[in-house]
Formats: sequence, structure tokens, C-alpha cells
Amino acid sequence: MSPIKNLKIKIFADGANVTEMKRIYSEGVVKGFTTNPTLMKKDGVKDYVAFAKDVLSEIKNMPISFEVFTDDFESMERQAREIAGWGDNVYIKIPITNTRSEPAYDLIKKLSSDGMKLNITAILTIDQVENVALNIDKATPTIISLFAGRIADTGRDPIPYVNKAVEILKDLPNAELLWASSRELLNIFQAEECGCQIITVTNDILKKLSMYDRDLTELSLDTVKMFYNDASSAGYKF
Repeated sequence: MSPIKNLKIKIFADGANVTEMKRIYSEGVVKGFTTNPTLMKKDGVKDYVAFAKDVLSEIKNMPISFEVFTDDFESMERQAREIAGWGDNVYIKIPITNTRSEPAYDLIKKLSSDGMKLNITAILTIDQVENVALNIDKATPTIISLFAGRIADTGRDPIPYVNKAVEILKDLPNAELLWASSRELLNIFQAEECGCQIITVTNDILKKLSMYDRDLTELSLDTVKMFYNDASSAGYKF
């Protein structure tokens, strides 16, 4: 049995390759999808709206997040309202600040009060989590994306940050904490243990689900065989 069958946490696929997104959707492993402009650029997306409409033509019954990409809050609001019209399953990704470090709390409050489903992204501090909690409508579904992987990239243990965020959000029934920027398969189980409702993972991490709880002696032998076969195929001699 796949280990994900016993997990309460929802696994969202993070990417912007339309073919891969549709394939993953058809396999029924994930419960939702996230995208961002960086991933879209990496996958060669040229037309933002055409990309979104293509994805949504097939993925209609799972949450999927599309991000605003302007840097002033008036334009963000305009884009957010347009994105909201793309489908009932669409979440609007709003960055926690703009590039001038101006917080987006007023915009978050306005959109959330209007009933728009938001995914607040690029959160890395507890202060940011606290301020988001103060500005979202309790009745409106909201995803709070805490970038645990990026916290770990600084040498800090992300677990205390995630645990604190869970505590802050516990009285907001429609707010879901998302463990973002996952780096390895282990993160899924760490996020589950912390009490996150969602984790985003790349396709590379999804592929590693088959390695869950694998016998380490067997894995050691396979690693030795890999080194040997690669050396042999390369024709190394001395």
C-alpha cells in the first residue's frame, strides 16, 4: 500500500508543465496544484492566460493556485479579480510583500473579505503568519504558504516555525497551512507530524514515493551497483 494512503496531509504538485500536470492529475495521487511565475518561465510558458485556461480545461475539481505578477497593489487587485473568474477551484496567490518590502496585508484583507480564495505565498517569518491571520476572513478558504524549505536553506530548523504557525492558525477553520519549497520525501512526513494541512512537492519528489521505507541494506547494494556500472560504462581504467 502506498504510504500516502494513510496520510491526513494533502499533497499538492508544484510545477508548470501542462503535460505533467495533466498526467499527475489523471493518476489521482495529488489533491491539488500550485504554480508560480518562476516555474512557468522555467517550463517555457509564454502566454499566462492560455496556460491557465489549458490546465483548467482538465483540472476542474481540485484546488489550483495562480499567482499575480505585478508589483503595485492596485494592479495586483485587478489581476486577482480576473484570476478569480477563471474557475471555482482557483486560488489566487498573493505575495506577502511587494519587491519594496511593503506588506500586502491590506490587499489580503480586502480580497479575503470579498470571499476570494487566496494562497498567501513567500512567507518565511512568524510575524508574517501572525499578520496574515489577523487579516483573513474566517469564512473564506485561505492557504498560508510557509516556505519551510527556504528556512532550512539558511541553516535553521523549520520545524519550530511550522509548529508555531500551526498554533497561530488553529482557530481559523478555513485557513490551511501549506509546507512550501519541499526539498525531500522526508518533508511530507515532517509536515504531517507538525499538523500542516497541505504540502507542495515537485514531480521529482513524487517519484521518490516508491522508495518509502525501503530496506536500507538493499538500497546500499543498489548504490554500489550504480557506482560500479557507471564506472564500467565510462570505461575508466588505470
